[in-house]
Amino acid sequence: MLWLVLSTLRHRKAGFAGAFVALLCAAALVCACGVLLDTGLRGSVAPERYAGAPVVVTGDQFVHKTIEKKEGKQKHKAKAIAERAWLPASVADEVRNADGVRNVITEVSFPAEIGGSGGGGRESWGHGWESAALTPFTIHQGRAPTASDEIVIDAATARANGLRPGSAVKVTSAAPGTYRVAGVTKQSLEHQTAVFFSTAEAERLSGRAGMVTAIGAHGPVKAVEDAVGGTKATVHTGEDRGKAEFLGAEKSRIKLISMGGALGGTALLVAILVVSGTFALSVQQREREIALLRAVAATPRQVRRMIGREALLVGFVAGPLGAAAGLPLAFWLRDRFRGLGALPPNLDLVAGPFPPLAATLAAVVAAFAAARITARRTARIRPVEALGDAAPGRGGGRGVVRVLAGLAVTAGAVVLTIVLSGLSTEAASSPVTMLTAIVWTVAVALLGPVIARAAVAVLSVPLRLSRVGGHLAAANLGTGARRVAAIVTPLTLMMGLTATILFVQTTMGHAATSQASEGTIAGHVMGPKVPHGTAEEIRRAPGVTAATEVLRSTVRVDLENYGIQGVTRDGLNRTMDLDVRDGSLKDLGSSTIAVSTTAADRLDVRPGDTLSLALGDGTPIEPKVIAVYERGLGFGDLTVSRDLLAAHVDDPRGTLLIAGTPPEGLPTTDAATLAEDRATTNAEVNYVAMGLIIAFTAIAVVNTLAMSTSGRASELALLRLVGTTRRQVMRMLGWETLAIVGVAAALGTAIALITLTAFSSGMTGGAPHVPPLGHLGVLALGGVLAAVATALPARLAMAARPADTINTRE
Repeated sequence: MLWLVLSTLRHRKAGFAGAFVALLCAAALVCACGVLLDTGLRGSVAPERYAGAPVVVTGDQFVHKTIEKKEGKQKHKAKAIAERAWLPASVADEVRNADGVRNVITEVSFPAEIGGSGGGGRESWGHGWESAALTPFTIHQGRAPTASDEIVIDAATARANGLRPGSAVKVTSAAPGTYRVAGVTKQSLEHQTAVFFSTAEAERLSGRAGMVTAIGAHGPVKAVEDAVGGTKATVHTGEDRGKAEFLGAEKSRIKLISMGGALGGTALLVAILVVSGTFALSVQQREREIALLRAVAATPRQVRRMIGREALLVGFVAGPLGAAAGLPLAFWLRDRFRGLGALPPNLDLVAGPFPPLAATLAAVVAAFAAARITARRTARIRPVEALGDAAPGRGGGRGVVRVLAGLAVTAGAVVLTIVLSGLSTEAASSPVTMLTAIVWTVAVALLGPVIARAAVAVLSVPLRLSRVGGHLAAANLGTGARRVAAIVTPLTLMMGLTATILFVQTTMGHAATSQASEGTIAGHVMGPKVPHGTAEEIRRAPGVTAATEVLRSTVRVDLENYGIQGVTRDGLNRTMDLDVRDGSLKDLGSSTIAVSTTAADRLDVRPGDTLSLALGDGTPIEPKVIAVYERGLGFGDLTVSRDLLAAHVDDPRGTLLIAGTPPEGLPTTDAATLAEDRATTNAEVNYVAMGLIIAFTAIAVVNTLAMSTSGRASELALLRLVGTTRRQVMRMLGWETLAIVGVAAALGTAIALITLTAFSSGMTGGAPHVPPLGHLGVLALGGVLAAVATALPARLAMAARPADTINTRE
């Protein structure tokens, strides 16, 4: 048996090359996704600013909920919050009083940029000089800051800006001002800029008197934990200090878990579908060979074992090679995500052994399963068929089991579509959207021969108008329904998935931008980091009739994320229209809240109800609902007073909506531009992540078409022997390709339209936004790939003399 398997592989290199390429790409894709998932689970960030403190105490960065289950069991859930949790300064006193604890240091942190440059792309934080010992920072030039207008800057910042002791520099923060450089430190940090103020000035700029962001200490960890017991403080040691210091890195790590899992799951489903189709076509092209084996007494079990072992050998070779290719692919993804700001530079990938091993195993299992499933039908070929019509491409029954399976999957796709139409959060709808499109494609694959026969019956009429090429194409398509179905499936998958991935983003972006544009009455928008003091000055400027400060954050309601905005109430009706449907915004204040219609339905609240939520820093509040508004996508699902929200965010600077005539020279834009920028950033990250799956499906299209065309070398040679010219053969293939692309385009468009309509119904309440040129571009891409993947192999297949080709093949 092994000799026969090796002989088959040696003499059918072209057929198995297609399966090899599909498995290699699948393993690479699964490995890359696995590395992202592994990084999310095991990745860590080394501490920088806290490197000199063995023990660090911070606020709890999670909100918690205990769920009562059946039989008295309880389940504890914790979700990360969006902003930094602060601690009362009194907690430091508790730590100081602990046995064996010494060198207790407190820290406050707030955004502060030198020269208003935004930190040159790095995080830039202001601190009180008392926290310098956490690193530790030491003075290299000058002295420590003592006056309220003095600062100390790190060495890298001094070099980059040409500053030295005595230099005057503007510092942009919640209360910008000009400061004199009192000193320059000997040290600097790799991933952040440090600006040190006097203790009193740092407390003023932070806006949180009597609070600290962190406490560093030396001494027994157990003593520190006992000292802060009963408070909302958490204790960090070792690498865990990096998570407490770099909250952005920790959020990215958590996001990688969901992204890697969702992307990996989608990639695996697509890989199984593609690999199954590739093996089906490969085995289909060998039906005469398998029939001959049956004619010389090979049993169905032996045929299945032979095909299974062939698949295992291909999988064992392609799997490790694909997994090896997946590692650099994962690092390429890392670089793209870093360029988009979705992944911080200090969170590196964890390249452990598990993702390559899992990818290799997935490739081998997928190959074996796909081959055995495909072989079940082929192994049942009767020996007498070896003398008749067992050549590749022969017709056959519809296969009752296959049709029933297709109908069952179709029913599942309908159920998923209905579920998708009821999902109103992106976190829930995103994975279901991809799954819905894939399940619809699986249904198409199973019902492929039936669909192919119906489509060919319709298309054969116009095809036969072409006397030679079209007539031959119609005849070939009519007698090769299974081959047509095998080609249509990857094309449909590519077109349907690509359109779904692209236009989910355009649908959300268009809805958010439209709501933001329609709801912004103000003629000018300034931002996104406008200090409160600057807003007050503009509000009092001549010609300005109203100025509304808008601050954004994320809160937790029943552990779920909701976007929230804080606005100033005075003049709000002249700058913003939230399209209030119930209640009024006139009483918006420190104890009230307005909610979008989507949030109101999900949370089951109406004006007069109380809504319990945790603000960005974990502070619980229970404001009274005073209004329900429509434009949640453009402005956020929740709206509160700006002053309420500003006290619980890391950066209280926001956007300013200006009605009237702003002062000359003021840099302004419009609401649509800001909304588009936010939507573009999120869309680009999703495009990069899902672009790999699109690329994989494109490779599958080329691979399948090349296999199909190469496998028809004998057929093409026979046509030439009976008088058909090379040009007529190429025209026949062109008409076939055009018909197949047309069928795939119709099916892919239908799948995308069904999926997008359900998605849009749940997320926006309207129709999907599909740019016509964009969709035509998707279809054109599929058509070009199909044409190239057909024409090049056909020319290679017809390069030899027809008689030599037939003798070699048959």
